[in-house]
Formats: sequence, structure tokens, C-alpha cells
Amino acid sequence: MPEKSIFKEELRRAELMLSRHDPLLRPIIKRHAPCAIRPHRHYFETLVGSIISQQLSTSAAATILQRFRALYLPSRFPRPEAILDTPVDRLRAIGLSTQKVSYILDLATMTHQGQIRLSRLSRLADQEVIESLTRVRGIGVWTAHMFLIFSLARLDVLPVGDLGIRKAVRDLYGLSDLPNPTTIEAIAAERGWTPYRSVASWFLWRSLEKTTPSP
Repeated sequence: MPEKSIFKEELRRAELMLSRHDPLLRPIIKRHAPCAIRPHRHYFETLVGSIISQQLSTSAAATILQRFRALYLPSRFPRPEAILDTPVDRLRAIGLSTQKVSYILDLATMTHQGQIRLSRLSRLADQEVIESLTRVRGIGVWTAHMFLIFSLARLDVLPVGDLGIRKAVRDLYGLSDLPNPTTIEAIAAERGWTPYRSVASWFLWRSLEKTTPSP
């Protein structure tokens, strides 16, 4: 994990570079800087939370996550083995669907058995992280992209399937329709976002704050 001051300096370089290369992104960066992407190590908790929040409003997801945590020690997020020891009926009773329970148990099983070593993810290349995480049922490429950006703080990830990014690109670059992944990648290349596509994405999410909740 990068040292905090060095990482902040890298984010500042990213903001300056993106501002130089992309005049349309520049005022958004000026308005919303500094970028708040930061690495952390709460990997298992983050992934469980991502599964719980699927297709739910922010408030509904927060309520269910609070109930989930209340099943265990309130001061610590449950370890995989604790979740595996929890009867399915208790998990269903807090508002989790049968499908989401199966996803959480699959993540807990693969983590507990060492099929996925979360502590090693920070040492893997981006594509290796995606391949590792998407082995878990209920975790797709979008979740893996969010994990890369907001947990591992990888700075050159472009979540082309994210609806917020598609809306922001459409609005900022004057497109008539929501862009597909190829179009977003082409704009990123033309505007010189690499190697800071995650930072560009963070500011694109900020540009929607008046109308769309950000991740």
C-alpha cells in the first residue's frame, strides 16, 4: 500500500495532467479537487457490502448491512468462518435474498478455503484481480472495477460499464446517446487520460452529483 503523502502527490500530478490534456474535464477538476481515492485493507468487508448493495438504494443497503453486522460482534466485521457458521435462515431474516445469501456464502467459502487470498490482491495486476474476484458468484466486472479503484486505489482503471460514467461522458462530451465501452475508451485515449483513468472517472462521477448519487 503506498505511503499516504506519496500517494497524495501522485493524485495531484494526476489532476494537473488531466487538466492539461482535457479542457472539458478541467473545470470539474478545479471544482471538486482533491480526488478522494484512497487505498484501504478492508477487502472482505467491502466485497460483502458490494453484494448486499446490489440493486438496492443506498439507504436500504445501509440498513441491511447494519443488520448483518449486528448478527456478530458489533466492533468487528465477521470473519468468513463466522458467516459460514451462521444459519441461512438468520441471514435471510435480516432482509437478504436467497441469491445474495448464496453469493456471500460463496465468497466466505472461497476466502476461508484459500481459493481467493484477499491479502495478496494488492500484489496482482489489475486483470489478475478481476479474474480472481469474478470467480465468486455475484461478483462481476463492475464490482471488480470498483474494488480496484476504491480499495486498491489503482489509478488507471476505466469502468466502462458503469452507468454513472456513461451518463457523465454523454453529458460532458455532447453525445446524443449513452456511449458504449468502445466509445468511452476512445474518448479516454483521445483526451489523454492514461495513466490516470481512475482519477478521470472519479471526477466524472463528481460531475453528476446534482442528479445522481456517486459510488
